[in-house]
Amino acid sequence: MRRSRGLTAALVLSLAGAGTGIGLVLMPQASAITPPVAFTADELPTWQPNGIVWAMAQANGTVFAGGTFSAVRPPEGAAGAEQDAVNFVALDAATGNPTSCKLAFTIGDGTATVRTLVVSKDKKTLYAGGSFGAVNGTPVSSLAAIDIASCTPKASFHPSFPATVRALAVTDDTLYAGGDFNTVEGQTRERFAAVDASSGALKPFVANVDEPGRAIEVTPDGKNVLLGGDFFTVNNSNSHALAVVNATTGAVTKTYSNIPSNSVVKDISTDDTGFYTGHEGSGGGVFDGRIGLRLSDFTEKWRDRCLGATQFVLPYEGVLYSSSHAHDCSTELEFPDGKRNFLLAQPTNHEGAAPAPVDGFVRGPGKLGWHPTANDGLGEGIGPRVMSVAEKNDVKYMWVGGEFTLINGKAQQGLTRFASTGDVGAPTTPVASASSVKPGEVQVRWRTSYDADDSKLTYRIYRNGSATPAATVTASSLEWERPQASWNDTTVKAGQSYTYRVTATDDAGNTSALSAVASVTVPTSVQSYPNQVRADGADLYWRYDDAVSPYVADSSVSGNRSGIQLNAPALKQSPGAVSGSTAMGFNGTSQQVYSDRRQTVGNFTVETWFKTNTTRGGKLIGFGNNTARNSGTYDRQIYMTNTGRLVFGVHNGSARTVSTGLFETYNDNKWHHVVGTQGPGGITLYVDGQNKGSLNATSTANYAGYWHVGGDNLSGWPTRPTSNFFAGQLDETAVYPSALTQAQVKSHFDLAKAPTDTVSAVKTTEDTYINQGAPSTAYGTSTSLAVRGSGSLYESYLRFNLPAAPAGQVLKSASLQIKTTTQTGAGTADTVKVVPITGNWTGTGTTFNTKPTLGTTPLGTIAGVPDGSAVHNVELDTATVSAALGTSYGLGLTSTGTDPLWIWSSEATAAEGTPQLVLTFGAK
Repeated sequence: MRRSRGLTAALVLSLAGAGTGIGLVLMPQASAITPPVAFTADELPTWQPNGIVWAMAQANGTVFAGGTFSAVRPPEGAAGAEQDAVNFVALDAATGNPTSCKLAFTIGDGTATVRTLVVSKDKKTLYAGGSFGAVNGTPVSSLAAIDIASCTPKASFHPSFPATVRALAVTDDTLYAGGDFNTVEGQTRERFAAVDASSGALKPFVANVDEPGRAIEVTPDGKNVLLGGDFFTVNNSNSHALAVVNATTGAVTKTYSNIPSNSVVKDISTDDTGFYTGHEGSGGGVFDGRIGLRLSDFTEKWRDRCLGATQFVLPYEGVLYSSSHAHDCSTELEFPDGKRNFLLAQPTNHEGAAPAPVDGFVRGPGKLGWHPTANDGLGEGIGPRVMSVAEKNDVKYMWVGGEFTLINGKAQQGLTRFASTGDVGAPTTPVASASSVKPGEVQVRWRTSYDADDSKLTYRIYRNGSATPAATVTASSLEWERPQASWNDTTVKAGQSYTYRVTATDDAGNTSALSAVASVTVPTSVQSYPNQVRADGADLYWRYDDAVSPYVADSSVSGNRSGIQLNAPALKQSPGAVSGSTAMGFNGTSQQVYSDRRQTVGNFTVETWFKTNTTRGGKLIGFGNNTARNSGTYDRQIYMTNTGRLVFGVHNGSARTVSTGLFETYNDNKWHHVVGTQGPGGITLYVDGQNKGSLNATSTANYAGYWHVGGDNLSGWPTRPTSNFFAGQLDETAVYPSALTQAQVKSHFDLAKAPTDTVSAVKTTEDTYINQGAPSTAYGTSTSLAVRGSGSLYESYLRFNLPAAPAGQVLKSASLQIKTTTQTGAGTADTVKVVPITGNWTGTGTTFNTKPTLGTTPLGTIAGVPDGSAVHNVELDTATVSAALGTSYGLGLTSTGTDPLWIWSSEATAAEGTPQLVLTFGAK
């Protein structure tokens, strides 16, 4: 009998948390792996067979693996020679190395195989079933008993099973078997039987079924036996794939009629309160998932309807681990049809109240953050087939066997294992960006990272190159759901530039690399268009100002529906539809962006700007039930026909659409604004602020899915264009959870023309410093600059080629940005002044002896700079800098104190190190 340890841990999965301003989010102490997961996803070195592992069991720190193979070899890259292992190998649970126990399972004709293993309650006997005729030469008939201490078959135990034995379960005195046989010891026993655990004598237990038996377990109280397989009847009672029978007689206790006829039970496991089944099927309407049932009355608790042939289920400390090749968990509101996920974990019970039934079934508990990867491998290409938990030296090990040839992307065949300690895998590096649409606030946001055994990660946000985090945020993510997390920095000043980097850390302390630098300049006035979109309640807002793939930041206030670029659309296309923003370009054949968080949609508004000259049409925006693959269910969409007309529609049994007029076409290579709404009054299409038509369609299909921009399925829709994909540029895409009014739509269209700030970051063209202690030395090639007023004078000189103000704009603010070096004591306690240089100087020739004349009126000051390499801003007098626009302009850094300041020069290679002026221009 295979049972879990029984301890149920609490499931804690939280969505993104965020602080406001600079501060820390305090967190409780965490274990090395996010509870209730008990194992890392880091594979350990393990000897591997040259075939398939079908069966596993464990006892006293040893793991037994059976299957169809002839040898085992060391892990890839490890020393050692291949060893013979005829369909069986015993391995040390802690090292993964073979033990001295050698057993050969053979057969006279055909191919021998071991299909099931189970250990007696006293851990002294190993029972093996399969298709074989001898063990180490001792004759047997598809079932054998092995003395574990001596590693020898028990010759006195030899019941005759004339066909393959596929499943075993054992109590103190009885061994139950399931398989393909119709007789045992010459007596009728159709696919299930029981023999004495010591002698092998046939017992009176009769549970005859009409198709193969694949799984068998005994309930913890020993009163009933759980049967699984392909069958449709048990002792002439109708029951498909699953049944409960009396442990002594085999009489039917419980039948089941709600498993599809094209699905079977591959495995059954129990814990203290329930039992769990794994299923496989083929054809339409198949059930491939898992069921959780009660031991009290054998009724169903929940049903996980993921598709992907579940081979094994193992409850352990409140978590159900499973092996499968799950590829579609849409019914569970998880990942859509796509790549295969071979090893999964989920709680054995729902936390709190279970969700309401859908299609007659309660959805299974949500998946946890445990996600080692595998591959299809050999044979049937199923991947992992069997699992077992072993313990040695107070460390628990999850062993996995099957057909796979890769684990976590590395060569490893047939066997692998994962420990309860020693998490060494760091989260992926966050992809971050930053945005500011009004003075006094920056939204720092990032796509949450992925960690294969930690769903809850800690993010640290570093500002302006500081080594001390400005904020700490916790957020949860899974491999298939990585929602955006964000933090608002409310200590920023208008007109100044800031940089941010983010790291992710798991509960074991493994930390990712720093994200790429995200830069932002805080505007001097509210940016009208984006501010209004946010104020009107957008819960998805993609501005396409992203500089890296594949992340598209969500600029909405809630900020958790970021997008994923597919097939590398063109970034930062300029000019965008709205002043100050850039657009994204799509090729019309394969590129799109989809939201990476599944959701359902009620009333809604979709909004985007577009520019194109395509004659092949395509989808601008829509909702569908898949991500990277074509959606099978899709609506709430705006698309363009081949002639350039726009169509907006929903589906509520049939497509309900409104479109622009026959001659109202918009493929003229100009920017246009399109909005579609659905509310209590039906659907309405707006183009460039004008109502183009309405329809009394107040309902739509109810399904969970993802937003798509630039492409997705359009099959079956009216006036379908040649292409599903849009060729052109898109900008300022937003989705709202309600229908915008016509006045709001018109306001958005008009605000796109409103002036916005223009920011210029001007780096030094040359810089140097002078040193009174070396009066004839020029420092124009030095990687650092220095400032000190007395002792030995240092002054630094910076030259900038200032641009002219853009047409119709004036300078609103100016600041000097410098970065302290990494040397100890680089900061200063003194006040540093920024003054204009009035005399002549050059970076390569100026020394203390030839230093230029400086102005006496400071343009700005910074009172003390802390130690530690970081970026600092000095606000400058706007009027003075404005008068110098369009010229070459020099600035000097001086001090009257004795504590030197050391900053990077333009010669340095340090990130963000080059001194620069940040100039913000706005409307007159």
